[in-house]
Amino acid sequence: MRTLDLDALRCFVLGIELGSFALAAERLNRSPSAASAQLKKLEQQCDTSLVLKKGRHLEPTEAGEMVLAYARRMLELNDEAMHRLMGTQLEGRVVFGLQEDFSDILLPQVLGTFSRTHPQLQLQSVVGRHQELVDGIQSGAVDFSLGWQGEQALPYSELLTELPLHWYGPANEQLKPMLESSQPLPLVMLDGSCVIRQQATQALDHHGIAWKINFVGRSLSNLWRAVEAGLGITVRSSFGHPQTIRKIDSLPELGSLKLCLDRKQHRLEAVQQQLYDQLKGELLRYLDR
Repeated sequence: MRTLDLDALRCFVLGIELGSFALAAERLNRSPSAASAQLKKLEQQCDTSLVLKKGRHLEPTEAGEMVLAYARRMLELNDEAMHRLMGTQLEGRVVFGLQEDFSDILLPQVLGTFSRTHPQLQLQSVVGRHQELVDGIQSGAVDFSLGWQGEQALPYSELLTELPLHWYGPANEQLKPMLESSQPLPLVMLDGSCVIRQQATQALDHHGIAWKINFVGRSLSNLWRAVEAGLGITVRSSFGHPQTIRKIDSLPELGSLKLCLDRKQHRLEAVQQQLYDQLKGELLRYLDR
C-alpha cells in the first residue's frame, strides 16, 4: 500500500489555504521549485491531479478536496504526537477571551488540539462583548483576547487585519419587500454602545435613508435569529455568518473594523504565549482562505 508523504501534505494544505504554492514555500522556508516538486510527488502518490488553476488562484479538484480533508487530520495528529514525544507538556492556567463573532470558528479547533496536546494545562475561554473583554484585560483576569478594536487601542495590542463591514438580511423572500418598502428600514442590532451600530446608522443618515431599531439583542446568536425571522437587517463582518443570512449590496457602503489581539502585559508567560501564537496562526490561516 502506498504511503502519503507528510511534508508534501503540509505543503499541499498550505498552498490551497494561501491560494499559492509560492506563498506556501515561503512560509515553509523552501524554494518555489521545491514546493512544486512536493505537489508533483503527492499527485504521483495519489495517481491523480489534485489542483486546478483558475486565474490567479488555486482550487482543489474533487480528489484534491478529499485529500485535503484527510491531510488536515493527519497533520494535526502528527503535530500532536510530536509535541507529546518531545516533552513539550505545558502546565498552568490560561484565560483567553473572544468576541462571539469568532468563537464558533476558532474555539473548537484551537481548544481541542491544544488541550489534547497539553492535558495538564487548565484552559478557560471567555466569550463576551468588547467592553467585557477590555475590563478583563485591564484587571488581569484575562491573559489575552481577540476582538474588534474600540475607539482607543489598549497598551499591549497587536493589529492583525482590518475587515470591511457588510449589510446582511434573511436569505428568503422576506428581504425584497423589506428593502423596497416606503417605511423606515428595520434594523436588528446589539444592545448598548456598539461601534458597528454607530457606523450603520451614520451611513443611513448620510444617505437620507429613514431607519428604526426593530430588535435589540444581547448576543450575536440573538441577532442572527432575529434576522432569519425577518425582523430586520443587520451589519457585521463576513466572519462566520450563518447560511440562512445573505449579504446586501444595494445599501450604503460601510466602513471597516480593526481586528486585534490584546494582552494584559507586554511579555506573556511561556504557556500563555504558546496559546496566543497558536490562536493567531489559526486566525491568519482562516483569513488567508
